[in-house]
Amino acid sequence: MDIKREPVKNRKKWILVGLGVLGVVVATVALSRLQPAAPTVDGGTIYRDSVVRGEMVREVRGPGTLVPEQIRWISAVTAGRVERIHLLAGVIVQDTTVLLELANPDVQIQVLNSDRALTDAQATLVTLKTNLESNRLSQASLVESIRQDAMDAQRRADAGNELLKKGLISPLDQQQAQDKSNALGARLRLEEDRLKLLSSTIESQIKVQGEQVERLRAISNFQHGLATSMVVRAGARGILQELPLQVGQYAQAGFTLAKVLPTPIKLKAVLRIPETQAKDLTIGQSASIDTRNGIAPGHVTRVDPAPINGTVAVDVALDGAAPAGARPDLSVDGTIEIERLKNVLHTGRPAYGQSNSTVSLFKLVEAGNYAVRVNVKLGRASVASVEILSGLGVGDLIILSDMTKFDGVDRVRVK
Repeated sequence: MDIKREPVKNRKKWILVGLGVLGVVVATVALSRLQPAAPTVDGGTIYRDSVVRGEMVREVRGPGTLVPEQIRWISAVTAGRVERIHLLAGVIVQDTTVLLELANPDVQIQVLNSDRALTDAQATLVTLKTNLESNRLSQASLVESIRQDAMDAQRRADAGNELLKKGLISPLDQQQAQDKSNALGARLRLEEDRLKLLSSTIESQIKVQGEQVERLRAISNFQHGLATSMVVRAGARGILQELPLQVGQYAQAGFTLAKVLPTPIKLKAVLRIPETQAKDLTIGQSASIDTRNGIAPGHVTRVDPAPINGTVAVDVALDGAAPAGARPDLSVDGTIEIERLKNVLHTGRPAYGQSNSTVSLFKLVEAGNYAVRVNVKLGRASVASVEILSGLGVGDLIILSDMTKFDGVDRVRVK
């Protein structure tokens, strides 16, 4: 017959299960406490630099162009249509070289009118001189005639007095003779005064009319000058740089007809410095101009007082001859030295961060295999370098490239 058996408990199995569960729990807790793996950055794509102590040159840099220091602008004195162009830009000209010719009938009419007015005034002056002199001579003749009559009347009156004393004439005849002498004497004095008046005003009347003639002559000369200016000349020895008009075009008064560069041509650089970097610029600072064909030394001669479109115009005079190939309107790059800082801690300028600010940079550690974030206080900055006030020491190697994509981590791995 069958005998009923009791089940045997497998203790070893349950012990192993318990140990397995405990191991899973311990592994889970350990994994939860692990730090996430540092992100990786390709070492070939980052730019490194080390922190050093020594002299640091503060510089600012900006693009610009070469321009002549002296330019002769030739403008239209009067409006006119271009009738003929004698030369093209790029040729060497003398001061009397004819560049182009303008035409304007109104100018010729004004010349004729001014000449006519001058001729009329000159004729009036001649007529005035003739009339004044004729009137003076007539008055002088009248004065002499009256003087003769007055003298004759006076002699008759004197003779009458003697005859009256002898009783040879009546007192009435003597009185009449004396009255006539007195009247002629008074008339003589009046006519002499009139002669003096005529003589004294002759010069002033001629002077007034002469001044009118000179004014009209000046107007005539001016009109002739306008007509002459329509034959446009260079006015200086140099190179004809620009001649913007073509035959048939109409130029208003004041329009630029040509541009001549007097020789020898002296060039200067006009740099456009960002306004944030221009606060320390002063006249006399040394500079260097890169023309792509050589480096030309120079110095600052002018700083524009007002920025335009975020930049400040700075004039730099070239010291010595310009490099080969330098010519007006050539694009250049300029660097201006602000100052030299002695015995300061500095490094290359990072991709972000302004002077006198605090930024986060990655410092290379563990033989350059990792980089950790550090806060660095920056001081004075230059084009390619910046002063370190705190946060780094001599010999530290840092990453200057843009690391903004790692803003969320404090440690990266460099491979």
